[in-house]
Amino acid sequence: MGHTRARIQGAAAVLFRRLGYSATGLKRIAAEADAPFGSIYHFFPGGKQQLAEDMIRTSGTEYGRMVLALLDSVPDPAESLVRAFEAAADDLAAADYADACPIGTVALEVASSNEVLRIATAEVFEEWIGMATRWFGRWVADPRTAQSLAYSMVVMLEGAFMLSRAARDPEPLRVAGRSMATLLRTALSPAGEN
Repeated sequence: MGHTRARIQGAAAVLFRRLGYSATGLKRIAAEADAPFGSIYHFFPGGKQQLAEDMIRTSGTEYGRMVLALLDSVPDPAESLVRAFEAAADDLAAADYADACPIGTVALEVASSNEVLRIATAEVFEEWIGMATRWFGRWVADPRTAQSLAYSMVVMLEGAFMLSRAARDPEPLRVAGRSMATLLRTALSPAGEN
């Protein structure tokens, strides 16, 4: 039974990320998961909304950890930012611009129409800001500057995903990575500390 639930979660994550919440139907999720339709309600009695909330929270946490692992893969923090955004650009292009952020697609769609899912996406973004603030705080002494850099990173990543998907071009992600490296270098410079 655990395998069926995991297949449903995986199929839902892919479809919600690619198509959004409204365009993703439960029948399609069941078909993609190779699971009986009724098993969705067995595991997620709240139906599509509960499944989407589960996907947002689970995928959001996993994605945040993956980004931190990328950032920790290179000792120089500015270079690690460039590499993390480059990896996002390469992954997006390899997925034919279909697989971007697991939260962004749904967040844009539900912000004004579904309070449960809006709260879930907001909490995931808050979690990411906290994780990134702690990461930047390893190099930047001022907590407000570390948090500002964290917000900038999430904003640039989400905006660059949107532009890259629309243009079918990875360059916005690459530019965002270089821009984040510049912001961090500025914050680390003697003038940036004041």
